[in-house]
Amino acid sequence: MSTGVLSLTRHNTVKSTLHNGRMQISAKADYAVRALAELAADTGRPLTCEAIATSQDIPFRFLKAVFRDLRQAGLVRSQRGCEGGYWLARDPAETTLADIVVAVDGAFLTLRGERLDDLGYRGPAAGLPGVWRGMEDHVRQVLTSTALSDLVRERLAA
Repeated sequence: MSTGVLSLTRHNTVKSTLHNGRMQISAKADYAVRALAELAADTGRPLTCEAIATSQDIPFRFLKAVFRDLRQAGLVRSQRGCEGGYWLARDPAETTLADIVVAVDGAFLTLRGERLDDLGYRGPAAGLPGVWRGMEDHVRQVLTSTALSDLVRERLAA
């Protein structure tokens, strides 16, 4: 299913197409960051999964599974009952995008589903895994230097 530059594959991956190549960010990571940004923007009360799904146009059932991963990682806590919902488990300034991506994906980047550490090529392509790992290092640097509070601050400044 194609929606311009971004599309969602049957493997729940958001694809950003750049000419013939693709940079992929999983839908789980995208949805998780957006959901936690909602929680960071409104810390005064718990937010329901339904409210976040509606606000961010995220499929409700998918978001429930994302919240399960986030809760297991200790990034959110839940409260049952009519006043229930989700809260951030820690200060938005102490939660980085890297924390969120690792919580739901387990890795920053993979190549055809394999971790970059496991790559090994022969011949003229032997140096390519080092290039991919360098790219992973840059992505990690951006994600570890961006906190949820940074996203909320950008939204409020706009």
